Amino acid sequence: MFFLSEGFTYRNFLIDALTIFLFIVWFWLLIAVVSDLFRRSDISRWAKALWVIGLIIFPYIAIIAYLIFQGRGMVAPENFRRAVGVGVADEIEKLDRLKQQGTISDAEFTRLRARLVQ
Repeated sequence: MFFLSEGFTYRNFLIDALTIFLFIVWFWLLIAVVSDLFRRSDISRWAKALWVIGLIIFPYIAIIAYLIFQGRGMVAPENFRRAVGVGVADEIEKLDRLKQQGTISDAEFTRLRARLVQ
């Protein structure tokens, strides 16, 4: 059952490839979590310090916990819109077209427009 004693086999290659893939995904998530953690202003400095300590001591568990407990705040819609090139004015125009076509009601238009303007 020792994989190293078998030499170079297809199974060993697949296990090595999966291991490297999981390490790259973990490293990418670590960078995403740390950059999001320091970019956010709704988390106190002490909470940020505790998250960093948790990421150092228990890296896998802390990343999963951060994604579960703080994942909702990770999305930055305005930054995403700016990067893609779609602004709030473009989305309001789309809403206006949907309202004129009768796809959405006046109440839905008002609610969605208020959400965009916030």
